[in-house]
Amino acid sequence: MKRLINICLFITSMFGYLQWGKNQHSFIVQAEAEILSKVFSSPQNILHPFILIPLFGQLLLLYTIVSKQQSKVLTIIAISSISLLMLLLLFIGILDLNYKILFSTFPFVITAIIAFRIYLKKTG
Repeated sequence: MKRLINICLFITSMFGYLQWGKNQHSFIVQAEAEILSKVFSSPQNILHPFILIPLFGQLLLLYTIVSKQQSKVLTIIAISSISLLMLLLLFIGILDLNYKILFSTFPFVITAIIAFRIYLKKTG
């Protein structure tokens, strides 16, 4: 069950929608692909906390998915790291009344709430 939740967290973290300027927009997965393609040619372009911290969180999620034991601590750190970007997008969507940005964050936020409930549930 916990592995499935981590897979859902990883997938829903890719749904975040970014929009800037007049005709500039992409999903997080598209932006990450572009970032990773430029990591060796211009690494200084990815040295920003809002890029590195969520990317670190996604890498942690990938690790928890492929590892034999599901680590509660690593999953919570990963959710917190990705939430930095997703909650910022949620806030921007609310302030700007941009429904594309706003609704793109719901799958991750809902899955993160479910994950917290599962991982922090007292077993006795």
